[in-house]
Amino acid sequence: MADNNRQSLKKTVKKHLPKDWLCELRIAYRIVMEAVNDIKRTGIINIVIITTMAAILTLFGVLFRFTLSLSTFAHELGNVLEISVYVKQGTEPNVLKDRIKAINHVQYIKLKPKDEAWNSLKQELGLHDISNPLPDTLRVKVDKPENIAEVFNQIKPLSGVEDLGYAKELAKKMQVLMHVVNTTMILVILISAAITITIINNTIQLVIQSRKDEIEIMRLMGVSNWFIKTPLVMQGAFYGFVSAVIAVFPLSWIQVPLQNMHKFFLIPVPVYAQNIVVISLLIIGTAFGASGSLLSIKKHLQV
Repeated sequence: MADNNRQSLKKTVKKHLPKDWLCELRIAYRIVMEAVNDIKRTGIINIVIITTMAAILTLFGVLFRFTLSLSTFAHELGNVLEISVYVKQGTEPNVLKDRIKAINHVQYIKLKPKDEAWNSLKQELGLHDISNPLPDTLRVKVDKPENIAEVFNQIKPLSGVEDLGYAKELAKKMQVLMHVVNTTMILVILISAAITITIINNTIQLVIQSRKDEIEIMRLMGVSNWFIKTPLVMQGAFYGFVSAVIAVFPLSWIQVPLQNMHKFFLIPVPVYAQNIVVISLLIIGTAFGASGSLLSIKKHLQV
């Protein structure tokens, strides 16, 4: 009974002692120092790794920033793209309007009566004593530029439609441009990931080889696997983070020209675009670096 009381008292006292916290701090400090020492061991190769990764991330950052601006341009141009539906003589425009409104992706429809259109045209061209040859016109706004062709094809066979049209070539060029840019950005991300992981993998392999005996001793002493792995993962993450920080600086060189371009075309600059790119660079760079280390550990270190 007395032994049980002593054990219970010992556990209670141990919970209130700062010893565990100090131990964890010492372990964390030791892990950080191991990562720092590994970076020092790598020597001049550090510069090569960081420079290469920074160049790759710079390319991704510039392309990503350009894509955000291009998406804004496409959105604004898409807002002015409308399908002009010319109503056949003898057809009630509001009836046709209700039928078109039921089609998917139609955002709104504006009716322009033929008398209103003809009066405006007569004032512009100075025409007099000519009967109105214009039909009633429905201006159909679609929710997204990529859906305009689908809506166009659904309106075309409706009875009461005399003719219709839209800026087809502009819509096609916008879709092709966005497709090319998005595909290019995906390819850049994949190439960046492959190159970054390969570089980090080779670097961590060198570190593992240089510490082979030390790691073997730690394993024989019963040191946990995470204590061995964490410094190596931190080293890779360090390379990725520093490279991303360096890659942020060239973004300021394209920020001003892009803003001037937006002002020239009277199109608003995407909100928080620069911050989104910077945060993405830091996350992707650090993630790629850490992933390269993890793959190298899995391949070359059986822990």
